[in-house]
Amino acid sequence: MPQLARRLFALPPELEGAARSWLEQGERTPRAARFASSVVLLRDSPNGLETWLGYRPGSSPLGVLAFPGGSLDASDDDALGWLGPSPQHWAEQMGTDDVGLARRHVVGAIRELFEETGVLLAGQDVSSTVEGTATPEWMKVREAVASQEKSFTEVLAQRGLSLRTDLLKPLVNWLSPDFAHHRFNTRYFAATVPMNQQPTLLESKGVWGRWVCAANIIAERETSALGDEVGQENTVGLTLGQLMVPGSEIMLEKMAAATGCIAYLSYKRTPHVYQPRLVEEDGRLMLEVEAAKTVAHEPQRER
Repeated sequence: MPQLARRLFALPPELEGAARSWLEQGERTPRAARFASSVVLLRDSPNGLETWLGYRPGSSPLGVLAFPGGSLDASDDDALGWLGPSPQHWAEQMGTDDVGLARRHVVGAIRELFEETGVLLAGQDVSSTVEGTATPEWMKVREAVASQEKSFTEVLAQRGLSLRTDLLKPLVNWLSPDFAHHRFNTRYFAATVPMNQQPTLLESKGVWGRWVCAANIIAERETSALGDEVGQENTVGLTLGQLMVPGSEIMLEKMAAATGCIAYLSYKRTPHVYQPRLVEEDGRLMLEVEAAKTVAHEPQRER
């Protein structure tokens, strides 16, 4: 386990009301957290590691800007073709005894990634993946899955496809703050884009999404450049910390510090649950996280 340090993060504007109410009414039992999965898509570029970020309308517990992901679904329990490490192996990697839940997180991660970006980690065998998923036909399939007209398992079965779970890598587990009205217990995974696939926005819901260079985003974190580019009422004029949950920001820092996809994916991570706590610093409400410092965050001391 890397050495943990106390880190402070901005309290996103949409959480302010819930935070003040929590303090005024005294601590009480937190609302139950919904299980969710999120996938950090990665690719190498001349400027460093790039990842796919998207805008999430409403007040998502994953952040206004986030990696593809969302809540687990009842259909994630359905039987389907499975290639790669067993659910038991995934449970061990994720540090849980609940094999069924570990399996649901993996299925949910691949399903959400497909719905939101069209990237499909599936193939007919362990040496193949689907190609050319950025077509109008596949968009219709994504829309059907997103609106629950069709189940993800149905889509795979009709095409003789199995999940390529070997293409996912477990990252970290983040729990929403206790005071939040909508809470997620989110498992983050990482993946690279399979050959001849490319991420695209879901036509019915996509507002903004693109590949971003992690080092550039971190370098401009105190500016509103990214929020202004997204151009939505709840992004313009806001800094990175106001647009993202701490977990996403920390993952971006680590990507910015990594020498490339292989280095980032091969880093050995110990299962650990991270959760931001509400604190008051100089009269300001902030989120405190015990998390490892990264080179990208404090280059002057750690290079």
